[in-house]
Amino acid sequence: MLAAGAPAARAQGPTDAAANADLAQWVNPIIGTDSKPSLSNGNTYPAICRPWGMNFWMPQTGKMGDGWAYQYSADKIRGFKQTHQPSPWMNDYGQFAIMPTTGKRVFEENARASWYSHKAEVAEPNYYRVYLADYDVTTEIAPTERAARFRFTFPKTDSAYVVIDALDKGSYVKVVPGQRKVIGYTTRNSGGVPKNFKNYFVVEFDHEFTSTALYQDKAAAAAGVLEITANHAGAVVGFKTRKGERVNARVASSFISPEQAELNLKEIGDHDLEAVRQEGRAAWNKVLGRVEAEGGTDDQRRTFYSCLYRALLFPRKLYEVDAAGKTVHYSPFNGQTLPGYMYTDTGFWDTFRALFPFLNLLYPEVNAEIQQGLANDFRESGWLPEWASPGLRSVMVGNNSASVVADAYLKGIRGQDMEVLYQALLHGANNAGPLDAVGRAGVQYYNKLGYVPYDVKINENAARTLEYAYDDFAIYQLAKALKRPKKEIDLYAKRSQNYRKLFDKESGLMRGKNQDGTFQKPFSPFKWGDAFTEGNSLHYTWSVFHDIQGLVDLMGGKQKFVATLDTVFTLPPVFDDSYYGGTIHEIREMQIAGMGNYAHGNQPIQHMIYLYNYAGQPWKTQYWAREVMNRLYLPTADGYCGDEDNGQTSAWYVFSAMGFYPVCPATDQYVLGAPLFPKTTLHLPSGKDIVLNAPKNSDANRYVNALTVNGKPYDKNWLSHEELLKGAVLDFDMSATPNKERGTSPDAAPYSFSKAK
Repeated sequence: MLAAGAPAARAQGPTDAAANADLAQWVNPIIGTDSKPSLSNGNTYPAICRPWGMNFWMPQTGKMGDGWAYQYSADKIRGFKQTHQPSPWMNDYGQFAIMPTTGKRVFEENARASWYSHKAEVAEPNYYRVYLADYDVTTEIAPTERAARFRFTFPKTDSAYVVIDALDKGSYVKVVPGQRKVIGYTTRNSGGVPKNFKNYFVVEFDHEFTSTALYQDKAAAAAGVLEITANHAGAVVGFKTRKGERVNARVASSFISPEQAELNLKEIGDHDLEAVRQEGRAAWNKVLGRVEAEGGTDDQRRTFYSCLYRALLFPRKLYEVDAAGKTVHYSPFNGQTLPGYMYTDTGFWDTFRALFPFLNLLYPEVNAEIQQGLANDFRESGWLPEWASPGLRSVMVGNNSASVVADAYLKGIRGQDMEVLYQALLHGANNAGPLDAVGRAGVQYYNKLGYVPYDVKINENAARTLEYAYDDFAIYQLAKALKRPKKEIDLYAKRSQNYRKLFDKESGLMRGKNQDGTFQKPFSPFKWGDAFTEGNSLHYTWSVFHDIQGLVDLMGGKQKFVATLDTVFTLPPVFDDSYYGGTIHEIREMQIAGMGNYAHGNQPIQHMIYLYNYAGQPWKTQYWAREVMNRLYLPTADGYCGDEDNGQTSAWYVFSAMGFYPVCPATDQYVLGAPLFPKTTLHLPSGKDIVLNAPKNSDANRYVNALTVNGKPYDKNWLSHEELLKGAVLDFDMSATPNKERGTSPDAAPYSFSKAK
């Protein structure tokens, strides 16, 4: 445990410097947008929104339905899209677009697209502005959680227009000229929705319409038609403007009803764009202000706060507030409007690792709502999602909802229905779901043999086995905390050791295993996919988060363990992509990163750097964590080294820059690295502070020579969550040379199941 007894540092409250600082100035929403399907530098888009907001807005450069909706290399904008897209690979749902034009009235997206330049573009978390060169129009957007203010600055013309495009796959629009309003709905989605899914929208202008036209697909409807239902419906409303005249619009939407969309407009009220923009800035500064990083370079601060912004986007709110002020949500499982919270648009395979532990530490009140929403997911669908967008989706492997639920409860999150959630975990752990990525595919083999066999036509079987074993550990930890029957606790403790069944002594790595107990042949540690998920054996062998000591023992001791860790970095980036029939982008990102076979651009290996702490060589963690932060994260359009993935890759950076990382969620511990900044203060919602001082920190001084916690020398390679919550001051003495004495004793190592037993 952390040293106790010293007085805990306290925050000054909401008026302190952190709350007043304009940290949003460091956020660049464009980071990661210079991406394409064959090479991801983030695969992000500029999400213009409130933290965890139900709706995001984005400039749309891609064609309708293209997951790569904003690419930095594009030179034309087709519209401004309300989006709920968590990833280009998942695509979008409930989207529609708005676009100003001048001159000849146009509707079709290619015809209306305008040239633009990044030099005439401003992107902030809460505000976006761009000049549309073909129309001499400037567009500005400032959103709330479920609504947005638009401001269009037009030239002098009697042919100013705004296009409202409800997109294809089934949509509806109605123009109400007397109220200067366009209402409608879109049904466009990429799956995970019930049959009655609609996103209802309302667009209300402050100028009278001089003309109206409705469109069905690409054709204009007859004059005077004010309402249309079609595969692809849209409207164009016209205005007469003076030079520099601003046409303002208020926009809101709802998954529940047209009436609820109108109600959601009240988030704006009569506030103009500047007021909404400032409210959004304040909302972002409030959440960004929980982490106050001081010193470092401007680029480091830009990268840090841009990553923090990305970590506070997903999962997004799917709930709304009804006329009675009650929290309600449209169920993406059964199509009903039901009471309570719901969040969506996250994949637990990515985010269980660091994103959810980050919320538990610094934003527990948000994860309390998320956990209540997960109980509603189970009540309404019979399952916990592993990937939600907005309902159940069949993507990735594992049953990592177990980690997300267990870590929250074990870290002190309360208010959720634990009886429902615990039963949901047991159900998911012992049943195959309606989709491959729900419940546990291959559960009949796993529960009988202790692994999912390689030769039973279940893909990525070794990855599934390793993740199920960790998920069983999470259930074991939660079962203990909930004082479940001993027999039940013992069952999940036993299953947590199933990772051992895949360890191949010959290669010293994890390997697929056949039903008869023989290992798969042929075997290459460089083969991506096959028995593993978006990685190879060198990447997945380390997925024993809960029992690193057990893995050390299997490998033959600390020396061999460290040598294998080192090998990941020293090997050339060789790979076998035959499973995919081509080089997937994750492989290419590893190949070009210049860090050997280390594939930080994908999640399975992201904790690996911290494992040196378990083998008495913490200085190697300190070295490599800084190398990854320096080389693979930049405050530029190509600033990530692979898919950002809903906050996970960003949360790795934020944790690592703070100087510690949650290798094993569902335990109380964080594993130490070394802080990036001379001083970082974490302002906990309780009012307590965690202060991380490293005054001698520099590019050269990346090693921890000594550490004191609350004034007392501290030799462990881990920190206790419970003790940190009491408030703490950590003083790091940083050095240019590693201290090979500190943190080397066996009892300095972080938690492992084998040692705890």
